[in-house]
Amino acid sequence: MPDPRVVKLAEILISHSLRVRRGETVMIVASSEMAKPIVLETYRKVLEAGGHPMTSIAFEELANIFYDNASARQLSHLPKTKLYEANYIDCFVNIRAAVNKKALSGISPKKVVTRSKALKPVSEIIINKKRWVLCNFPTNGLAQEADMSLAEYEDFLYNATNINWNKVKKEEMKLKRLLDRGKTVRIIGEETDLTLSIKGRKALACYGERNMPDGEVFLSPVEDSAEGHIYYDMPAIYQGREVIGIRLKFKDGRVIDASADKNEEFLTAMLNTDHGARLLGELGIGVNYGIKRFSKDILFDEKIGGTVHLAVGRSYEEAGGKNDSAIHWDMIKDLRRGGMLYIDDRLIQKNGRFVI
Repeated sequence: MPDPRVVKLAEILISHSLRVRRGETVMIVASSEMAKPIVLETYRKVLEAGGHPMTSIAFEELANIFYDNASARQLSHLPKTKLYEANYIDCFVNIRAAVNKKALSGISPKKVVTRSKALKPVSEIIINKKRWVLCNFPTNGLAQEADMSLAEYEDFLYNATNINWNKVKKEEMKLKRLLDRGKTVRIIGEETDLTLSIKGRKALACYGERNMPDGEVFLSPVEDSAEGHIYYDMPAIYQGREVIGIRLKFKDGRVIDASADKNEEFLTAMLNTDHGARLLGELGIGVNYGIKRFSKDILFDEKIGGTVHLAVGRSYEEAGGKNDSAIHWDMIKDLRRGGMLYIDDRLIQKNGRFVI
């Protein structure tokens, strides 16, 4: 008998997040065999919706085998089948069920960059032109990374996902309207004073259609507008690497100085991926106050109420962004202790709580 929480999550993913219609092809992608329970239930829900389910289940060890053994030519290879899938599949469910989140920590950043560039045409089609949703499935690896038992992590995840997302939508639209009318955003906090232009950009309210869990309102700032500096008090994790104590300085929109207390070499390598990697592609405001603790997982952490996150690299076309890059790396700034958020010189949030 399946866990009713898993059944409920599958229903949300297929009926709410993707709104699968009769005749559509849905690819269910899982990062490991540990995702079997949610794969089975989403497969069932796609059939009930009249769609055509397909599956792509990976073994986590395959990535290590690939990076350890692939030649330069193989790293740069773009499989035509992946490009075909991206073009002709209607919806994608991406389920992360990590056995070991540190599995790629020993891989050369240059190899990761090379592979990201090779697969960029596929990711661009999926992200910008297709309906997709990303979610986690509880595993010991994810629980351990979040400093929780598996049972604690299951409660943490399902309490954040299995909620009334239509109610969340109504609450987020208030913030969206403020951002849509705004011209500048200023972020103030510990070692942070950063100003961005948002003039002409429209914000997107996120209530479970792309990420699960969700709970943010985001937009793409004007590419050449970022001025000032920011310190990220929460670890920034990308491609399995944890970078701690990031400090970035911006001028005319670009990162002109970058440092980190841990893994600074990796940070520099990512920022040097391509021309767009030093520009901001996203500003997001977390509004999910049900997620109170940092779990070392951006899917949850960027939604924490009272935080903002800024992504270096690729922007979102639907958010008005024009920046092109092979990377998109979200970094979280906690504003719950002494932080302030302004729109057009109007204080809208203090110490992580909205004052509007």
